[in-house]
Amino acid sequence: FILSLFLGVGKTTLIQKVTQALKSSGVPTDGFYTEEVREGGRRTGFDVVTLSGKRGPLSRVSSDSSTSRREYRVGQYVVDLVSFEQLVLPMLRNVDHGNGAEKKICVIDEIGKMELFSQAFIQAVRQTLTGSGTVVLGTIPIPKGKPLDLVEEIRSRKDVKVFTVS
Repeated sequence: FILSLFLGVGKTTLIQKVTQALKSSGVPTDGFYTEEVREGGRRTGFDVVTLSGKRGPLSRVSSDSSTSRREYRVGQYVVDLVSFEQLVLPMLRNVDHGNGAEKKICVIDEIGKMELFSQAFIQAVRQTLTGSGTVVLGTIPIPKGKPLDLVEEIRSRKDVKVFTVS
């Protein structure tokens, strides 16, 4: 199942509630979600939070418009690719691909511009989607502007059901 979401509709709240319901029902669940970081009422970035409780920066507002080293940017945010990959990749690579009798739910919130700077993440998502023992609950952005290749690939998969939440 993939949720296609507009900005600001409470996607993280929805993902958290679904995840809590799955866990309380005894369904094996792993994955991550992204959460806003606010300081003084102002959004200053996003963190990645794994369902096992680890947290790290995904992006932060940059006060410097000139860059001397390679930076990955989305608008005013600079993406911390190292932090993101260190938290997310081990979890995605260890998702059970059907070795047990019970299917595992893998939460991937989200598959968007910031996350797609990571080629290793793209590869891990593709691998997770093809795993026979894993059901993915993910979020993708509503298409606007230039299409994101992996997002469109996921949206057009026959084995994916997309729900649009507005």
